[in-house]
Amino acid sequence: MPRFLFFLNVCLFSPNVMFAAPVSLSLENVIEQGIKSSLELRKSQIDLASAEYSANRLWSEIFPAISGTVGAGYNSRLFSGDSFKSKDNSGNYNLGIGLNFNFNAGIPYSMKNITLAYQIQLLNYDDARNQLEIQITKNFYNLIAEYENIAVLSDILNSAQLLYERNQVAFRNGLINQLTLLQSRLAVENARFSLSVARSNYTNRMDEFLTQLGITYSPETVLEGKIQVVKLELDALQLISEYLPRRPDVLSKRQEIERLENAERQITFSSRAPSLNLSAQWRTTNFSPFTDNLNGSASVSIPIDPWISGTSKYQSIRFAREAIEKARLDLQDTREKAATYIRSLTVNLKNLWDSIEIARLGLEIAELNYTLTEQGFRNGAVDSLKVEDARNNLLDARQRLLQAELSYLLMILDISVALNTNWKEMMQL
Repeated sequence: MPRFLFFLNVCLFSPNVMFAAPVSLSLENVIEQGIKSSLELRKSQIDLASAEYSANRLWSEIFPAISGTVGAGYNSRLFSGDSFKSKDNSGNYNLGIGLNFNFNAGIPYSMKNITLAYQIQLLNYDDARNQLEIQITKNFYNLIAEYENIAVLSDILNSAQLLYERNQVAFRNGLINQLTLLQSRLAVENARFSLSVARSNYTNRMDEFLTQLGITYSPETVLEGKIQVVKLELDALQLISEYLPRRPDVLSKRQEIERLENAERQITFSSRAPSLNLSAQWRTTNFSPFTDNLNGSASVSIPIDPWISGTSKYQSIRFAREAIEKARLDLQDTREKAATYIRSLTVNLKNLWDSIEIARLGLEIAELNYTLTEQGFRNGAVDSLKVEDARNNLLDARQRLLQAELSYLLMILDISVALNTNWKEMMQL
């Protein structure tokens, strides 16, 4: 209701605002538009499509090398014969096609890495999309908080204006002095200035937010949503046990280990295992009369130097195994840091809920104090300065509660990222 009254107040009393139906954007609307307009996400889609194309064509790893040859030649005795005079048999032509198959024991692991590369790109795309959705959600609710803060400032301005009007009547009746009247007028101007600044900041941030989403900004555009939080009782140990293996960084480290293991096997088998080479070639060198020739060969290559310590191929195998060990250490480090981060977030979430409860209690006290102070002012027992102080305290209490609830919601979003789960599902844990 305060947001509706604020919007109605702007439309009725702002001379530059035309009457137009507001355009409402829900969180789902802006996320959908943000995904469509994200250039980084589109580039990630291109990488994903390329990896999928390769993964669907693993047969290319064993596809033979095919070559065709077409040639023409000239044969003549230069000094001892008839020089460049043409004869029927001085020209020759050739046409041929060749196939070459090369098989080694490392090919299956090369195929596995191609499939794994697609899975890695798929993980990267899903993670990038999730990160984009979370960032848009944070910006969305930050703007919601700013909008609600404008509604609070609007209420404060209305209250200050009413108090100033009362003081004008009291001043004319000789009940207050001129200083008190001027102070109440200053309070109105300060409230109006704060509201103007808040509106300008909101307009600028709204414009920037919609521009990043590819949406044309309009003063009638409003965000449809409200900051609502519920208390979450989260067990850090249970979250770590259940959700830690799902984190993109942990999954990425595991996939890196698998990739390096496949690469190590590929290098080992390609270098040390015998390889088979099959080749065939067909050629014709004469069309009239037609003659052709077909050649074929098969060979087995048995490597020796990769078994000798210190050779370059032996070192390549050793370095590949060391890379696996380093990747395993990286995975352990990632797990430990992620577990520490999740524990820290759950502690911070509990502290933020305590701050919400304190802010709610503070708001309740500020509202009661303002009500009693205003009653005292009407009865002539309290001057307008105390009313202004009570009003400012009420403003601060509302803003503290709004900021505490926003911080709590943003912390839930951070935890959902840390657990790689939907933040709305987090509200049901």
